[in-house]
Amino acid sequence: MRAVGSADAVGVALALHGGAGRIARDRLGERRDRALREVLATLLREGLARLEAGASALDVAQLAVCALEDDAQFNAGRGSALTADGTVEMDAALMDGRTRAAGAVACVRGVRNPIVLARRILDDGRHVLLSGEGAERFARESGVELVQQAWLVTRERERELTSARAAGRVSLDRDETGTLGTVGAVARDADGHLAAATSTGGMTNQLPGRIGDSPILGAGTWADDASCAVSATGRGERFVRAAFAHEVDAGMRLAALSLRAACENALARVAALGGGGGCIALARSGEPVAVFDTTGMVRGWICAGGSPRVALYADES
Repeated sequence: MRAVGSADAVGVALALHGGAGRIARDRLGERRDRALREVLATLLREGLARLEAGASALDVAQLAVCALEDDAQFNAGRGSALTADGTVEMDAALMDGRTRAAGAVACVRGVRNPIVLARRILDDGRHVLLSGEGAERFARESGVELVQQAWLVTRERERELTSARAAGRVSLDRDETGTLGTVGAVARDADGHLAAATSTGGMTNQLPGRIGDSPILGAGTWADDASCAVSATGRGERFVRAAFAHEVDAGMRLAALSLRAACENALARVAALGGGGGCIALARSGEPVAVFDTTGMVRGWICAGGSPRVALYADES
């Protein structure tokens, strides 16, 4: 199990991830390696500038994930994994650590940025999680940008689906071709408030209607100013069964664990169920941590007055 982070970092902070799994240098290649580092570093610098200018953690987390949804090399928004029917069904969640207000969507098909729709649900306040046709109707009524399925589907994802069908399996996207996964952001603003955002296209060849951990608060996403902000990535069913993000929060609140220890313990619960993956997290002090038990995780973080730190592989700190 790998864990990275600085215990001394305090202040505004932002961490991002782009999925964990079979991420290795020989699978990505130099060009893609460089491109991924540039994408994350740019978003981290932009996010830090916003935070230092007084933007809320909630806004910055949302904007970062929105940008990652529009980048087709990740499994969120455009470039999402395809279901057994060849369709895109996306999940996302956004949580405000200040009030524990949250918005989430599941199984949405025609929304350009599911995280924007999650924010509309959070701001509306009547519900926390909307799914399918009801979520899409709310998107239309709220003025959220809609797109055709064809815009969301990429050739790379079509090839992955063909491979998964031939093998008769449901796969995490990077199990097929090494393309990347679920995206997430956690942020701390100048007022000390935390936020977490996660977005995913799910798993290749999954049954239509399947929902993973990303939109489930306490599983793939969590934020509470009293403890931490967490965004997870991995095989969602195991993270749901382990109540992953809740375990991180509980480990800090109830057992007085450090953020890193709480994340490691929670991930061990996932591993005991046969799962794997990782998370990014921020403590209430702004300490960033990335923990994973796979060969790699696309991750990056930045703290007040600092420079972006981006890493892809397990041998990088």
